[in-house]
Amino acid sequence: MSFKLLLCAPKGLPDHNLDEWPELLKKEIPGINVEVALSEAEAIEAIKDVDAAFGNINSGIFKHAKKLKWISCPQAGPPAGWYHNDLVDSKVVVTNTREIYNDHISAHVLSFILMFARGLNRYLPHQLVQEWQNTPYPVIHLPDSTVLIVGVGGIGRESARLCKSFGMNVLGSDPRLKENPPHVDELFHPDDIEDPLARADFVVSTVPETPYTQSYFDKNFFDKMKYASIFINIGRGATVVLSDLNDALRSGQLAGAGLDVFEIEPLPSTHPLWTAPGVIITPHIAGEGPYLPKRRTELFIENCKRFSKGEQLLNVVDKQNWF
Repeated sequence: MSFKLLLCAPKGLPDHNLDEWPELLKKEIPGINVEVALSEAEAIEAIKDVDAAFGNINSGIFKHAKKLKWISCPQAGPPAGWYHNDLVDSKVVVTNTREIYNDHISAHVLSFILMFARGLNRYLPHQLVQEWQNTPYPVIHLPDSTVLIVGVGGIGRESARLCKSFGMNVLGSDPRLKENPPHVDELFHPDDIEDPLARADFVVSTVPETPYTQSYFDKNFFDKMKYASIFINIGRGATVVLSDLNDALRSGQLAGAGLDVFEIEPLPSTHPLWTAPGVIITPHIAGEGPYLPKRRTELFIENCKRFSKGEQLLNVVDKQNWF
């Protein structure tokens, strides 16, 4: 079937090749009608008569939609408030871009693990003051270590594969799964997470921000982790209570943390995590890498084809849980 599509330029997001998409879509999908909105005012006018839309469709735009059936979210985990009540309560289907970042983010996870395992985070401060420190720091032998991956979706599964390739014992926790995914030795429901927490040398969070995961990693969680273990977060910043994490690091309960996302971004220069012992900070760049525009374009065009044929879309979101 032919349908009308709105491309709403995503404010503040990286290039999504929107300039190229209209011609690509018309070539791939006969009969498609594509409109591009470069402002909220243009989007409000255009959305009144479209069947589908790509972009950040806020509540002010959404309330003017009369026949909208599908929104393609330009991110895997959009900012808080993207899933507004009117959208959640509607029959509009939402898809996202999860899966296109799996290899890049998983490589970032493994980079954190290797840095901590070899003590590189401890040698770096000596380098900054030109100090030759040849008394070796303790090494974590990865084949003798255990990693717990909280959230075993696409990124979690690829992280599990990489960890397993280094001989690690891999545990997973995910409420959606009933059977162990490949490369995961043991799977736990979040309600039963205390046992694996007490065993894991590394705890990796890949979870998205949902009503359930907001502030999930707090003092209670860190207190249950194995003493002097490592916490890694490449999921979403709002899942971690930063003040509790800072306390756990400074008390010695945790030996280190690899952090790419934060509940406050940019992380203020005065925040105590900058100087907390054993912390490696990257500025929300774990997903960076080649081929993302190509993957995003291919995913969106495939879903447009499916929508035109009335077929099941890829990456459909549970709107109640935002993912």
